[in-house]
Amino acid sequence: MTTTDTTACILCSRNCGLSVEIEENRFKKIKGDKAHPFSQGYICQKAARLEHYQNHDDRLTTPLQRQSDGSFKPVSWDEALDDIAQRLTAIRDQHGGNAFAFLGGGGQGNHLGGAYSRQLLAAMKSHFSYNSLGQEKTGDFWVNGRLFGNQTCHTTEDVEHANYVLFIGTNPFQAHGIPNARDTLKHIKKDPDRTMVVVDPRRTETARMADIHLQLRPGTDAYLMSAMLAIIVREGLHDRDFLARHCRGFDQVEHALKTIPIADYAARADVPLATLEKVARDFANADSACVRIDLGIQQTLHTTLNGYLEKLLYLVTGNFGKPGGNNLHTMLLPILGHTDERNRKYKRTVHHKMFPIAGIYPPNILPDEILHEGKDRVRAVFVDSANPLLTWADTLAYEKAFASLELAVVIDVTFTETARAAHYVLPASSQFEKWEATGFNLEFPVNGFHLRHPLFPPKTGTLPEPEIYTRLLEKMGALPERFPKLERLARLEAKRGQYLGSLAALGTMLARNRQWIPLAASIVYRTIGKTLPNNAAATAPLLALTHVYAQQHYKAVKRAGHKGNRLTLGANLYQAILAGRSGITLSEHRFEDLWTFIAHKNGRIHLAIPEMLDELKGIQTEAAADKDYPFILMAGERRSYNANQIYRDPSWRKVDPHGAMRMHPEDAARLGIDNGEKALCRSARDSIEVVVEVDDSVRTGMVTLPHGYGMRYRDSAPIGPELNRLTDSKHCDPLSRTPFHKHVPVQIERCEV
Repeated sequence: MTTTDTTACILCSRNCGLSVEIEENRFKKIKGDKAHPFSQGYICQKAARLEHYQNHDDRLTTPLQRQSDGSFKPVSWDEALDDIAQRLTAIRDQHGGNAFAFLGGGGQGNHLGGAYSRQLLAAMKSHFSYNSLGQEKTGDFWVNGRLFGNQTCHTTEDVEHANYVLFIGTNPFQAHGIPNARDTLKHIKKDPDRTMVVVDPRRTETARMADIHLQLRPGTDAYLMSAMLAIIVREGLHDRDFLARHCRGFDQVEHALKTIPIADYAARADVPLATLEKVARDFANADSACVRIDLGIQQTLHTTLNGYLEKLLYLVTGNFGKPGGNNLHTMLLPILGHTDERNRKYKRTVHHKMFPIAGIYPPNILPDEILHEGKDRVRAVFVDSANPLLTWADTLAYEKAFASLELAVVIDVTFTETARAAHYVLPASSQFEKWEATGFNLEFPVNGFHLRHPLFPPKTGTLPEPEIYTRLLEKMGALPERFPKLERLARLEAKRGQYLGSLAALGTMLARNRQWIPLAASIVYRTIGKTLPNNAAATAPLLALTHVYAQQHYKAVKRAGHKGNRLTLGANLYQAILAGRSGITLSEHRFEDLWTFIAHKNGRIHLAIPEMLDELKGIQTEAAADKDYPFILMAGERRSYNANQIYRDPSWRKVDPHGAMRMHPEDAARLGIDNGEKALCRSARDSIEVVVEVDDSVRTGMVTLPHGYGMRYRDSAPIGPELNRLTDSKHCDPLSRTPFHKHVPVQIERCEV
């Protein structure tokens, strides 16, 4: 029998709504959900192939225990969790919290379990949480903290309403990241009153649609953006009124920008000076303009400085806090924290003395934290919805580090490369077999939320993450198995759906038992959660979050159509989320509300960041590239048929099955490599074999490789390029430790047959 239902895509941050046909626990047909309040029926080619994620031969259906010979033995859940609990508590009690690190958590679109996984850090008395945001976005978060007063102040861009759009280091046609990306790009291209500019070393699909493409030299984004800013300031195109009313520190920024050698920097970036001047002037003079960036400038030279300069572009020109500009936004799920390194309470790592940013430590340092000889080294790790041995920089270092661990546990839906190196592998239910949500709700002024209900029964032998972590905490003795009084009260209140008494009782209980405060998610899961309809226990922590959100944004939640007073609005919002199978509109702000999001006590944006102004001055004397490695590899390119690690079955790729290396025809001819031939790509760290695709969209001297390859399937050899065998954990931004994935110096030579 065929049934229809709704859900959302899990393959990028947009999480577009989907309408699906299901037959025999499989996706039969997938299309856009027109009832979704934000995507409104939009869909790209990746979502249509989610069956390759849901059902494939590498799905896990039983816990696995590694044996002394390296093989894996199926064990029961109790056997696995009993032994894991005993070993974790022994490591904690003998070596302290520094001996434990948590890796991943959340995964792409798999965020609801994050409230539960964080509890394990508290039980282990550890602060060390590493995830992929720590090798992508933390430089950006650090800058936000300095500018706006808190690292949770995150910016978004109103591309769909801007007259002038500047895309830097991003290819929304493939990477998405903006509302209904391909439709939005087409609308901009067709409108003669709007301008699209793309800054990218490759002539991407988005660049082909643009009015202007600045095809700069890889790694020179800081030179190009600082030259643009210098042009704007020298010609008096900055918004003096905006700067006077909303900012402080512009005098220092202005002084630094006036020292920029504009013509020299245009030459370094290898872009025409006249075109650069036109872009700077037109951006500054536009009625509304915004900047959209992504990993192209966040994983290359001057990572953190790039984030600073990108923000100065829209702040100095006053394109902030207005329609068509860049803005701050709210979040329902707290996926970011605030951990300013100037505050000594935030713990640094033992070996590198590295501080967290937004609560996240950078994966680049973790192998050293495991392998150093100190007694406080990391000895045990938990990996959740992540595959660091393949997707984090320096695979060689990670393989060596994992081989030295006393305990490594992996929670995943599939037998990943990291799972193969673990002591225990615990099978999770898939994202379509449990209640789930995403934290990537980044809209302003109207924001939304989509709680995804289960489409399929969980595969036999699997468990959702909330149940896994709650059972483990109980076996570790961190939590009692029952809270009888709270359970009884929750049952009494369930008919009204408000749970105000239960939440008050929970607060009183936690005040008396403060050691349970970090474990509140599992407590509400075991109590209030049991009374929720449709087995929605995992969603119980949202009840507290909606109360907080409704209090913080009371008027905006009411504007979105939700009813209630100060006491009841949060519970009503939760009930709307629970019932909204296509997602809901969460809040509707006014643009003037944005200024209440600024966290500095004076309510202003602090433009002068000393560390960034020092780096801006220092790039004027930066050394030339290493001639021993004449090519620059931009690793992790987004293409039509690559996606995140949740796709393992290679049969979904209709094109580019090898993850080919794109190379300019002149470079290929000089090396004697024909289209489709194999080549050896060598970095200072290691080498991999690649298939070459001759392509004039790239500059001479640069090559690209896609992410989402290098995985094993059905015990095969790695399929496609294992990018992180080429990357070195030391090749990174000195402040944020973000790896330079988009600027890897390499040699390339033809493979002899």
